[in-house]
Amino acid sequence: MRYLPALLGLVVGAATLLALAAPASAADKFITVASTTSTENSGLFGYILPKFKAATGIDVHVVALGTGAAIKVAERGDADVLLVHHRPSEDKFVAAGYSTRRYDVMYNDFVIVGPKNDPAHIGGMKDAAAALAKLARSGAAFASRGDNSGTNKKEKELWQAAHVDPSQGSHSWYKSLGSGMGATLNTAAAMGAYTMSDRGTWLSFKNRRGLHIVVQGDKRLFNPYGVMLVNPARFPSVKANAGQEFIDWLVGSPGQKAIGEYKIHGKQLFHPDANMKG
Repeated sequence: MRYLPALLGLVVGAATLLALAAPASAADKFITVASTTSTENSGLFGYILPKFKAATGIDVHVVALGTGAAIKVAERGDADVLLVHHRPSEDKFVAAGYSTRRYDVMYNDFVIVGPKNDPAHIGGMKDAAAALAKLARSGAAFASRGDNSGTNKKEKELWQAAHVDPSQGSHSWYKSLGSGMGATLNTAAAMGAYTMSDRGTWLSFKNRRGLHIVVQGDKRLFNPYGVMLVNPARFPSVKANAGQEFIDWLVGSPGQKAIGEYKIHGKQLFHPDANMKG
């Protein structure tokens, strides 16, 4: 019996070594995707990611932030894949060597929404910059995300095109919130203010109160999304194989089909465009 403790020790040690040597289970196989709040808030990821996991066994952990913040996460090597929607920032990310290639994934568009009584009288305008210039002259309230997201970057571009800098001077009508798209829409609804949203989040937004779309259809409101593998040569911890598998699925037929199928109240939120030149 005096040999029993030693024998038990050998058995436990062998079991531990076998556990360490065993391949990771499917539950342990995951990647981290840094992405935008629009892909999360719209419900798109909730729809397509289970399909990807069913096909590959790979789980996807999403870090949903504004585009600017998501890019910073990827630039630190804290994500395997980046999926955002501001083409100039994406091209800069690749040019700086944080990725080697950007892939087109999908697109939708931005809309300007506002109260039904439309105090700025911009409803139906097709020129988004002209609409914002008119809004600024009216002094009607505008709620901005103010978070350096892709939506916020596009909004800033439109203000510049309108020759208006709402961040300068005492513009009490302009509210920079520093919040995500859903929270910004909630604030705009509560204030009776105008704001700009990606169409996907707007279609999935339930707390509209008196808000409705006032400006849409300007080609400058086009909103393309791109996906990139974070460069494993720069960050060896990146799960390059699994990350590329996700990208290949997303831009391939299964992922593009899933994106196109996702609808709310019969309306398509995103349009697949991996096979289009971008």
